[in-house]
Amino acid sequence: MWAASCLASCCAACACDACRTVVSGISRRSARIAYCGLFALSLFVSWILREVAAPLMEQLPWINHFHKTPNREWFETDAVLRVSLGNFLFFTILSFLMIGVKNQRDPRDGLHHGRWMMKIVCWFILVILMFFVPNEIISFYETISKFGSGLFLLIQVVLLLDFVHGWNDKWVGYDEQFWYVALFIVSLVCYLATFGFSGLLFHWFTPSGQDCGLNTFLIVMTLILVILFAIVALHPAVGSSILPASVISLYCMYLCYSGLASEPRDYECNGLHKHSKAISTGTVTVGLLTTILSVVYSAVRAGSSTTLLSPPSSPRAGGGKPLLPLDKADEEEKEKNKAVTYSYAFFHIIFSLASMYSAMLLTGWSTSVGESGKLVDVGWPSVWIRILTAWVTAALYMWSLLAPILFPDRDF
Repeated sequence: MWAASCLASCCAACACDACRTVVSGISRRSARIAYCGLFALSLFVSWILREVAAPLMEQLPWINHFHKTPNREWFETDAVLRVSLGNFLFFTILSFLMIGVKNQRDPRDGLHHGRWMMKIVCWFILVILMFFVPNEIISFYETISKFGSGLFLLIQVVLLLDFVHGWNDKWVGYDEQFWYVALFIVSLVCYLATFGFSGLLFHWFTPSGQDCGLNTFLIVMTLILVILFAIVALHPAVGSSILPASVISLYCMYLCYSGLASEPRDYECNGLHKHSKAISTGTVTVGLLTTILSVVYSAVRAGSSTTLLSPPSSPRAGGGKPLLPLDKADEEEKEKNKAVTYSYAFFHIIFSLASMYSAMLLTGWSTSVGESGKLVDVGWPSVWIRILTAWVTAALYMWSLLAPILFPDRDF
C-alpha cells in the first residue's frame, strides 16, 4: 500500500511537471494554437464520455431522478451537453473579460496570451461542475445551442467568403501571366470537381426504383446555383473573377453531399445505408476529426480576419513608420503600446459558438442518437441544417456580387 501510494505521488508530480513545462512554452505567437488545442481536448473528452459515462451517470441521483430510467442514448447526449456547457462558459467568460482590450499594455492582454496553468485548471473545474447542475439547465442549454450553432455556421460562411475574395484579390494583384494561369487552373479544377461530385450524388442518393424526388430536387437546385454563380460573376456589369465562384460552387456541392449523407440510414434514398454495417468507431473518428478541423479553421481564420475583427487602431488598419529611429527604451515603450491585431473578445465568442455547434454534431442535433446509434451528425435536422447553410452561402455570395451595383454609393 505504501509503495503504491509513493508511486501514485511520483506519477502525479511528473504529470504536473509535464503540464507546467508545456504551458510555459506557449508564447504570444502560439496562443491561438493553444486555444485550438484546448478546444480539441474538449471534443475528445466529450466523445470519450459519450461512449463510457452512461453507466456512471445512471447512478447519480441528481441526474437520474426519473421514475423510469431513460435509455442509454439519453445519458450519452447529456454527457456531451454538460461538457459542452462547461466549455461554452469558459470561453464566454474569457470573451467578457476581453471586451475593450485595445493595446498590449492592457493587463488583460497578458491573461489572453498567458497564465495557461490557471486557465486549464479553471476549464477543468467548470467542466466538472457542469455534472452537478440540474437537468433543466442542460435542457435549456440544448435549446439555445441550436440557435448558437446556426450563428456559428453563418460566421463560418462569412469567413469563407472573406477568404476566397482575399485569395482572388491577392493573385490578381500580382498582375502577372503566371498568376492568371494559376487562377484559371484552380477555377477549372474546382468546377470539374463540382460537376464530378454532382454525378456521384445522383448515383448515391437517387437509386433506381425509388421515389427520390427530394434528393433529386436538392442536387438539381445546387447545380442551378453553380451555373448562376458563373453567369453573374462573369457578367460585364459585375466584372468579378471566376475563382471565388468556382470555390463557392464546390463548397455548396459539398454541403449538399454532407446534407444528403446525413439522411437516416434506413431511408431508402440514402445509398450509403447499404454500407451501414461497415460504419464503425473509425468512421466516427474521421467525422470527429473533420469537425475539429472545421471549427479550428474558423476560429483561427476569425483571429486573422481583417474584415470582421481588426479594430480601427490595429496595425492591420494601416499605419506609418517613424521618420527617425527609436532608441531601445522608446522601442520597448512602443511595443507595450502596440495595438492588438484582432478582437480578443470576438475570438473567444467563436469558440463559444463552436462549443454549441460541436455538441449538436456529436448528438445528431439531439434528435438522432436513438435512431442512428453511434453515428455522428445523422438525422433530418442535420440534413436541413446543411442544406440551409448551402442556400445561405449562395445568397451571401450573390449579395457580395450584386450589392456594389445595387448600392453604388455605399462602401462594400
